[in-house]
Amino acid sequence: MIRFENACLRYGGRTVLAGVDLHVPAGSHAALMGPSGCGKTSMLHMAAQLRQPTAGTVTCAAKRLAYAFQEPRLLPRLTALQNVNAVLSDGPDTAAQAMGWLEAVGLAEAAEKLPHQLSGGMAQRVNLARALSLDGDALLLDEPLKELDEARREDILALLARCTQGKTLLVTTHDISVARALADTVYVWREGVFLPA
Repeated sequence: MIRFENACLRYGGRTVLAGVDLHVPAGSHAALMGPSGCGKTSMLHMAAQLRQPTAGTVTCAAKRLAYAFQEPRLLPRLTALQNVNAVLSDGPDTAAQAMGWLEAVGLAEAAEKLPHQLSGGMAQRVNLARALSLDGDALLLDEPLKELDEARREDILALLARCTQGKTLLVTTHDISVARALADTVYVWREGVFLPA
C-alpha cells in the first residue's frame, strides 16, 4: 500500500534520508520513531505526494488517504464543527456525522468555537476528528498525541486503535508506548534510514 524504495531526501546539500526501503502492506500499521529533524514528517509528506524524494521512489496505493498533520491546520473562520464537516460534504445532512466525531474526541461542547478559541490540545483533537471522519483506507498521523494532556491521551489512543483497524496506518511519534499501541512494526531512525526496531 505504501512503499519507499531507496528513497533519499536532501535539503540544501544536507542528506536527511539516505536510501530508505520501507513497505507498509495494505491493512498493516507502521510507526516511525527518531529525533526531531530526522525526516519523520518528510516521510509522511512523501507518502502523501506532497514532497518528492531527491532519489528513489515513494508510492501510495490508497484510494482514499486521510492525513492528520502535526499542526492542526484548521480553517480559521470555521467553527470546530464546520472544520470537521468541511471534509465530509459541508451540508446539513452530514452535520450530525461531524458532531459524532467531535463527541468521539470529547469536544461536543466546543462545536461552535472557532480555532483561536481552542487550546492546542483541543485543536489537535478537532484535527484528528477531521482526519478520521474521511474514513480513508490509509491514514497518515503525524505526532497525533503531541498536544494532548495525560487525561485525554489514553482515550484518544484507544479511539485511534479502534478506528484504524483494517486500514493502512503510518504514524510518527516520539513515544514508544504510542508506537507499540498503534503499530505492528516500529521503525527507528539510524543514520538516515528507518530500520525495524
